Amino acid sequence: MLLFYAPDFTTDSPLLPEEETRHALKVLRLETGEFIHITDGKGNLYTTKIVSSDLKKPRFQIMQHQSDYGKRDYFIHVAVAPTKNPDRTEWLVEKCVELGIDTISFIQCDHSERKHFKTDRLEKICVSAMKQSLKAQLPEIQDIIPFEKFVTKTDLWDQKFIGYLDEQKKYYLSEIAKPNQRYCILIGPEGDFSPREVGMAQQQGFIPVSLGESRLRTETAAMAACHILNIINQK
Repeated sequence: MLLFYAPDFTTDSPLLPEEETRHALKVLRLETGEFIHITDGKGNLYTTKIVSSDLKKPRFQIMQHQSDYGKRDYFIHVAVAPTKNPDRTEWLVEKCVELGIDTISFIQCDHSERKHFKTDRLEKICVSAMKQSLKAQLPEIQDIIPFEKFVTKTDLWDQKFIGYLDEQKKYYLSEIAKPNQRYCILIGPEGDFSPREVGMAQQQGFIPVSLGESRLRTETAAMAACHILNIINQK
């Protein structure tokens, strides 16, 4: 299955962006009569046939349209402190999208190693990972936001977690997360959340959870949390 991304693709305007057209017709050398799949990143999946492989004026015939392709009964939102090394942040975005995620937010914490960064490249990585993993829903990448502002969004999720080991009450995400919910989990920087932030999150209803016995780096923890929540919903 060859999947291409065209955010403005519709039945009335079945056109690929120039970059995707070039990749399909010049790089992959697809020809008239061959089939490709196209998504708008909003859940629509189109099965199309190439009826003109002219680079300047390519034309596609829609053979089938599936709305809400791959729709899930749950929602995963990971809010994570960006890593000092941007390559590691890019890696976590790529892997979370491949596993299945709806929104990735970046939070500025007391111990954050990086305070500012641009999301342009992350959005491109997100598109690439969506196509690679054959998904039709493009996850949302949100700009960095202060921790205090983010945790006050209390009415968006059914279950809220913070990746933090509470020695007095040790809960595992895999044990207390319920299926078919709207989840949000906070993942801190390498220096962990500060006691102030943990207390603030708990006041807003976030439950401290462990992701397992190993101590994980920020990007690994984000991916592990995403994977655990997906697995819970596949039982």
